Amino acid sequence: TMSDHVGDLIGLLEYLSVDNVVLCGVSVGGMIAQGVCARRPDLVSALVLCDTGHRIGTAELWNDRIDRIASGGISVMSEPILERWFTADFRNSRAAELEGYRNMLIRQPVEGYTGTCAAIRDADFTQDAANIAVPALCVVGDQDGSTPPALVEELAGLIPGARFEVIEGAGHLPSIEQPGRLSALIKGFLTANAVAARGEGSLLH
Repeated sequence: TMSDHVGDLIGLLEYLSVDNVVLCGVSVGGMIAQGVCARRPDLVSALVLCDTGHRIGTAELWNDRIDRIASGGISVMSEPILERWFTADFRNSRAAELEGYRNMLIRQPVEGYTGTCAAIRDADFTQDAANIAVPALCVVGDQDGSTPPALVEELAGLIPGARFEVIEGAGHLPSIEQPGRLSALIKGFLTANAVAARGEGSLLH
């Protein structure tokens, strides 16, 4: 469950004796980050939520994906998944890389993949997002087919003072398609909040 994933990350942070962390989560990782912040706000100083949402998809969508993969394997869904993950330009011009990501996808254990689908299906962080009290940056690729810009903008609207940014020329994984642009946004966000934390300015949400 999503609660299990949240508990695992909290356990890791506690084991490492780490607090005051900036959590950066992509997709399901962004949901986990919201959950950690909700359960243990004392551990989190800021959030970077990339291509994620307070809710993602519908029960019907996830149940259909689970059924298809359970009966035919991940390969039967690899093409539509990759179409949602990557822009057409990436798929056409970086074919070798695309096949590498396809291989990564289809090699996942079916039980683990469908379990993650079920965890996303059952997760709803709508209320938790509204209660987030740390600076938050919400980022999305302009061509994200899994968590479209409208969804990520809705998430940003739920979080008090959150900053919302769209990265052009990217799908669900800007870290792959536009790493420089994503890094610049994150660096700017972290730098501004570090300055504010030293009392040299106001918090940039």
